[in-house]
Amino acid sequence: MLKELMTRYPCLTACEQEIADSIRILIACYETGGKLLICGNGGSSADSDHIVGELMKGFLKKRPLSAAQREQMLARNPAFSAALADGLQVGLPAVALSSINGLNTAFGNDVSPTLAYAQGVLGLGKSGDVLLAISTSGNAENVAAAAQTAKALGITVIGLTGAGGGQLGGIADLTIRVPETETFKVQELHLPVYHTLCAAVEAHFFAE
Repeated sequence: MLKELMTRYPCLTACEQEIADSIRILIACYETGGKLLICGNGGSSADSDHIVGELMKGFLKKRPLSAAQREQMLARNPAFSAALADGLQVGLPAVALSSINGLNTAFGNDVSPTLAYAQGVLGLGKSGDVLLAISTSGNAENVAAAAQTAKALGITVIGLTGAGGGQLGGIADLTIRVPETETFKVQELHLPVYHTLCAAVEAHFFAE
């Protein structure tokens, strides 16, 4: 998948190693029972929701419940039907912090909008999780605050930015800097990058 990405988007060879390392970080997170937290503003907020959609259900794979999962769920609830089990798909836990409107608006009003994502990280995150912090400039204050809070909790931070990296590039454990600087052009390259992350992680855990 990474090879296909480089073929389709040769400009991304500039951050190929960081993308490969991010895939390994996400796989390790999920293998140890962690989850992915994601945050961003504007288009990056929409990207956060998009990523959740690819991870929490089948993306390129069908992801049926395993026989063991079905048996365990039926043992806990005899009314759990085969039809229900057949319709469900295994999810890889992911949360878009920007979509938690109740928390974000309450914290923004009562305390500070800049710290709303950081509060979400504090409430939901634990050591072993990963925060994907998305900012085209790398200088979004609320995203940087979330990244600093994540690091304080022992959460690995992956930054997804434009070419400069901004302040996020100095905070994140690893930063994917796509080689553009204009916001819309950065966002155009973020999409294939995170699709590749999702597809590669899914392929690791699901055979079909």
